[in-house]
Amino acid sequence: MSFFPCKDPEPGDVTAVDAIETLIIPRTSDIGGLEVRRALPSAQRRLVGPFIFFDRMGPAILRPTNALDVRPHPHIGLSTVTYLFDGKIRHRDSLGTEMVIRPGDVNLMTAGRGIVHSERSPEELRTEPLPISGLQTWLALPDHLEEIDPAFANTGVGELPYLRENGVEVRVVMGNFHGASSSVKQHAETLYVDMRLDPGKRVQIPGTAAEERAIYTLDGPVEIAGETFPADRLIAFRTGDEIIIHAPQGAHFMLFGGAALPSKRYIWWNFVSSSKERIEQAKEEWRTGRFDIVPGDAEEFIPLPEN
Repeated sequence: MSFFPCKDPEPGDVTAVDAIETLIIPRTSDIGGLEVRRALPSAQRRLVGPFIFFDRMGPAILRPTNALDVRPHPHIGLSTVTYLFDGKIRHRDSLGTEMVIRPGDVNLMTAGRGIVHSERSPEELRTEPLPISGLQTWLALPDHLEEIDPAFANTGVGELPYLRENGVEVRVVMGNFHGASSSVKQHAETLYVDMRLDPGKRVQIPGTAAEERAIYTLDGPVEIAGETFPADRLIAFRTGDEIIIHAPQGAHFMLFGGAALPSKRYIWWNFVSSSKERIEQAKEEWRTGRFDIVPGDAEEFIPLPEN
């Protein structure tokens, strides 16, 4: 494996600069002391491959009296991917799953025709300040799989392909990168890679890595074609172009994307579908209590938004 099969781009190279198709500065919200930055969906871009939702959580330290408590809520037509860098979250869902999500693990919850889940700080850890840092993304399901049975799968960090060469560290979360393939199930062609560069190092992102590709900068800055981008930026690339990312001070970012969906997706609250009518149906089902409950967390729920 080699990350350096081509020449570095020259600063100001027109072709390389044009390879950056979209730059998104995420919207930031404070949720009880937890800062969340939402990069997708945005006015500039709705999806990158199947990724229709991209949230950066933290980093933050939650006080014992202000732990994470996301009450039970529903999803349809998507898979959620939770990937932590620090902290722990207890996941419960209407399938009866109870799982403490740990750093580096991949938690893939496929909603399909409908699932309900909650996400809370583990009760046994609430006596001390709780660190939290990670990503939650949603993958829109292909048309023919939007109504599949719900499912949950956890893949431990030790099961993910890990590569390190010449100051470039790669963990393949989903898909295939430089010949290393993740075993995490994909419902559509998906690329999701955790990348860290030592100071002064470069990495090549092949044009063939995925039809649609982007990075989210977690800790930077990074340089691309002579342009510098700080942390917390989503940078989407033009299809087919080879990209060189340089990290003068070292950097940490996520590479993600996949095949473009062939049809439009609608998103309302926690629902994703190719059909507006299906979203209206899901709204009515949640409003009238026709979704399943979450065993062990059935006392509370998030009401349907009024708007």
